[in-house]
Amino acid sequence: MKFLTYNPEQAYLLPPSVREVLGEDHVCFFLHRAVERLELSAFEEGYVEEGRPAYHPALLLKVWLYAYALGVTSERRLEQRVREDLAFRYLAGGATPDFWTLNQFRTRHARALNDLFTQVVELARSLGMGRLGHVAVDSTRIAANASRDRVETVRTLRAERSRIRRQIRRWQKQCAAQASDEAPGQQLSAEQMAALEQRLEAIPRRLERLRKSGLERRSETDPESRFLRDRKGFTLGYTADVAVSEDHLIVEQRVTQQPNDCGSLVPLVDAVEKRCGERPQKVSADAGFFRLEAVVELAERGIDAYVPDSVQARELNRGKRVVGAAPVRHPEHRRMRQKLRDPVGRAVYQRRKAIVEPVIGVLKEQRGMRQFRRRGLAKVAVEWALAATAFNLTRLWRKKTALDAAS
Repeated sequence: MKFLTYNPEQAYLLPPSVREVLGEDHVCFFLHRAVERLELSAFEEGYVEEGRPAYHPALLLKVWLYAYALGVTSERRLEQRVREDLAFRYLAGGATPDFWTLNQFRTRHARALNDLFTQVVELARSLGMGRLGHVAVDSTRIAANASRDRVETVRTLRAERSRIRRQIRRWQKQCAAQASDEAPGQQLSAEQMAALEQRLEAIPRRLERLRKSGLERRSETDPESRFLRDRKGFTLGYTADVAVSEDHLIVEQRVTQQPNDCGSLVPLVDAVEKRCGERPQKVSADAGFFRLEAVVELAERGIDAYVPDSVQARELNRGKRVVGAAPVRHPEHRRMRQKLRDPVGRAVYQRRKAIVEPVIGVLKEQRGMRQFRRRGLAKVAVEWALAATAFNLTRLWRKKTALDAAS
């Protein structure tokens, strides 16, 4: 016969073991073993004996980690994949949680998911990864789940207030004219009038919130997002920071509303030390993170920093000194410039691109982290933590022989 036997209606579409199809080295089996090694008591707290039994936290955690490893960030898409994809079905143990259950898991266990990131970092460091000889720091803008057209400003709110008042007055005049002529016509219903008055009463409160926020414009759909400058202009979203070790493990991650990075260097270094229990020896960051006070503080701690100012960043990019630049006076600032002009120091700084930028590229291009799915700073921080944890686990998967040897 020319063709193999083909029959979609055959009785057994799959062999008895999933491993025969996916292979022993598939990432889903590694994720299963890795999660089983972690402490999940923080996820199990809060569940009670009464009522219908809930899905086990390990089940939901494994499918979410595998989803973020594949770039599946939507709970509705994940629900479909759990029903149809063999690897997801294996991790779910044949269960089929719906999108509401999957979404509630992320909402309910925000703190536990951040602690899980710490556990994965500790696991990686116990296997020899996450070396802190050189830690590279960088940030990126990630779009919020919000429309750029639905934005509040003082001008738009005042215009909306005037428009509602004119609309109410116009309908009141129409109602008076129709009542005097006793002619039938379209009148404003009590529900419509109440809705307009309610919107009118809310505008002063919205103006006050805008004034207290100190922002010129504020998103209506995600009020905690910010307009942040990037290479393409402005992005309505959040700033995501990462600190990456020299072997491409994310040792710290966070999401902020900061419009720039100049105040983030020292907090990120502190977070790395707290998360890993060890102080990094070298820290590199681009010119956006430069602040003289931060450079001085890192030098006092004995951390070898490689952070150029904006003038020296242009020198490094052009390969020659900038003519007419103002001289620096602080001795630590002068030492930084001398260090980055030295070929050895310049090589250390150039290594930063090879350490941290590929990690951000993978997260944004391959893992779907160009836009958050959820709204609010706390919720998008959970998304970023999940993405970073899944990334670290896939890095460990490359070193799976070490994990198997430690089991």
